[in-house]
Amino acid sequence: MPICTAHRVNFYDTDAMEVVHHANYIRWFEIGRVDYLRRIGITLGALMEAGYVFPITKVGAQFHAPGHFDDDLVIETTATALTKAKMAFSYRILNAAGTVLVTGFSENVFTVRETGRITRLPKEFYEPLEAAMIAEKEGRDIGF
Repeated sequence: MPICTAHRVNFYDTDAMEVVHHANYIRWFEIGRVDYLRRIGITLGALMEAGYVFPITKVGAQFHAPGHFDDDLVIETTATALTKAKMAFSYRILNAAGTVLVTGFSENVFTVRETGRITRLPKEFYEPLEAAMIAEKEGRDIGF
């Protein structure tokens, strides 16, 4: 089951054609990803304090329908792959009518904050991620 995050389109998210500018969807993928981690008990602050960061190595989006100012959106985030050094997510962004606006993916690696070198996560971070992936595959709610 994906983690669902509510978001409302701000005026500054739109372009001269009065639709959501495409770059904002990538930002909203991050909102979904951060919320996913938070709901399983991992904050980016805790990762950084422990000396880890989580940069994107790949990201992509397919645009299906336009979003507009003041639309209520749902960002659906699903973890799709996990190793001790890498994690991947898929996303769907829908409006209140249930229309899929964008689908996409991202791949992130765990790195040492000071050096930028890819590293393996310690148990304190890896185990909640692994448990969430198992729960997702079994169709259970991952918000512990």
